[in-house]
Amino acid sequence: MNIKLVVVGKLKEKYFKQGIAEYAKRLSRFCKFEIVEVPDEKAPESLSQAEMDEVMDKEGARILDKIKDREYVYALAILGKERSSEEFAKEIANLTTNGHSDITFVIGGSLGLSKHVLDRADTQISFGRFTLPHQLMRLVLSEQIYRAFMINEGSPYHK
Repeated sequence: MNIKLVVVGKLKEKYFKQGIAEYAKRLSRFCKFEIVEVPDEKAPESLSQAEMDEVMDKEGARILDKIKDREYVYALAILGKERSSEEFAKEIANLTTNGHSDITFVIGGSLGLSKHVLDRADTQISFGRFTLPHQLMRLVLSEQIYRAFMINEGSPYHK
């Protein structure tokens, strides 16, 4: 199984890098885990809606360039479907049972994901209505993917 995170922007904070590295190490017994960073689009603080759409479209094109046709894609979106850890674990298990060995998660930039990326996604997932820094979301997502594998293994980790 291959799990890939396609994310906008670079991870700068050492403590996030360390946390993600720990989960990547733990995940290595279950899957090939990879993080692909695409550059964020530089933009001024205040943008019109048209300018925001342009930024998201440029970032979206970079994201879509990193996704292959055969990949099952989760787009992280505030309006996506919320799942419990157990529901998420079951979904991952069902995907692998049904022949999806390449699963990709997409985390957009500060403005979110373009319509093109959302349209390409097989499903949208939400971790709630909180706004979280994208760097922190990478760590939370990495942990939840690891938790899903542990749940599926029957491990007490998730309790």
